Amino acid sequence: MSTEKKLLIDFVLRQTWHKVSRMYNQKAAGIDITISIGFILMIIDKEGTPSTQLGPRMGMEPTSLSRTLKTMEEMGFLRREFDEIDRRKVLIFLTEAGLEKRKETKKVILDFNDQLFAKISPTKFKVFIDVMTRIDAITENELKLLSEKEKIKK
Repeated sequence: MSTEKKLLIDFVLRQTWHKVSRMYNQKAAGIDITISIGFILMIIDKEGTPSTQLGPRMGMEPTSLSRTLKTMEEMGFLRREFDEIDRRKVLIFLTEAGLEKRKETKKVILDFNDQLFAKISPTKFKVFIDVMTRIDAITENELKLLSEKEKIKK
């Protein structure tokens, strides 16, 4: 690999995420789910999570999210309920089967994180989190600027 490619953050992020994603997909298949289902299992709150919050938290398109939620409902992992105060809102709750599958998913994630923590010093990990947080903020700002430019064009 050329030095230039190693220096491009885009390349490093994509290559690493691709490998992590492949690994998690293989591990998820071992517990009869997909990586998307695993992420959703991990972010649904005990008090229920509005379905509209799931997509942005996961970076999923609405169509993919709807399909995944439907699959999870068919698998018996979640149920949908209308919000008692605002009937327009739909809250997503995990069922007992969903809670059990979340335990399995959490174990997979924690095992991998333990491997990382065993091989990466806390100081380097803190720097990594700081850098990723800054990249996220810069990217978020760039997305806002692009969105504003699109509004101006229209």
